[in-house]
Amino acid sequence: QVQLVESGGGSVQAGGSLRLSCVASGGTFSSYGMGWFRQTPGKERECLAAITRSSGTTYYADSVKGRFTISRINAKNTVFLQMNSLKPEDTAVYYCAADLRGSIWYVAKVAHEYDYWGQGTQVTVSS
Repeated sequence: QVQLVESGGGSVQAGGSLRLSCVASGGTFSSYGMGWFRQTPGKERECLAAITRSSGTTYYADSVKGRFTISRINAKNTVFLQMNSLKPEDTAVYYCAADLRGSIWYVAKVAHEYDYWGQGTQVTVSS
């Protein structure tokens, strides 16, 4: 059983930055693809960024490209999401997720491709 715990959410003014962390336990982190999603009430969970197990391939949604950066440190079982130039529309609950298929080259981009989820962390951006 893989457990994922996010941290780093909070409240920030527009234009500010936050760094989200997600620590994994209970499995072999270095063999998983990882993704960051967000969700607002009434909307589907949206994939923002994803990274393959060896960091060789990354994916970014158009809405965050150039502002957000996903990275991981396998030795620390941790994946990060650096969020810069935050906008009010970035307000959401942010989740990390693990894709146990762990492809070397393919990054999963939709929620049903992921096997385990964290509990979420709230990010609020005020104007």
